[in-house]
Amino acid sequence: MDDPQQDSTLITSAESLANQPSLRGPRPRENLAGAVLAGTVAAAVGAVVWAVITAFTGFQIGFMAVGIGLLVGIAVRAVGHGRTVVFGAVGAVLALLGCAAGNLLAGCIIVAKQQEVGIFDVLRSLDLEMASAIMGALFSPMDLLFYGLAIYEGFKLSFTADQVLTAQPIETSIDETASD
Repeated sequence: MDDPQQDSTLITSAESLANQPSLRGPRPRENLAGAVLAGTVAAAVGAVVWAVITAFTGFQIGFMAVGIGLLVGIAVRAVGHGRTVVFGAVGAVLALLGCAAGNLLAGCIIVAKQQEVGIFDVLRSLDLEMASAIMGALFSPMDLLFYGLAIYEGFKLSFTADQVLTAQPIETSIDETASD
């Protein structure tokens, strides 16, 4: 007779075996330098998109920060193949830098429009004092929430932790008394 519980146990055991890393094929080597490069490019692209949208809509959309965190995290994981929190830290830092760069660049575009000069003129004259003034003018307490979400996404998505596999006994229907 077919025992549904036994069938369920066998299927569960087969699924757990199929998910073991050694049966999925070799994992790519971790590439921290590639992860940093990919994350930096993603942060820069996200910052430019954020700045353009903010400058031309006149609205600072906080979810752009979350988008940068997602973009950076996915880029770091895709290129870096990281399995440790080091990759998460890279993703978190680059997501934060991308958000700050997006805000600063948006401010530079706004200043360029107000002063009727080119964006590159503003960028050439940008120094620490001017950057601080722009960031201060654009800052809102809500930014902390969205920056925090970006950091979280950048961290969480930048690496994959290996699953801890534990051996589970497999029940069989063989009568152990028959072997006596």
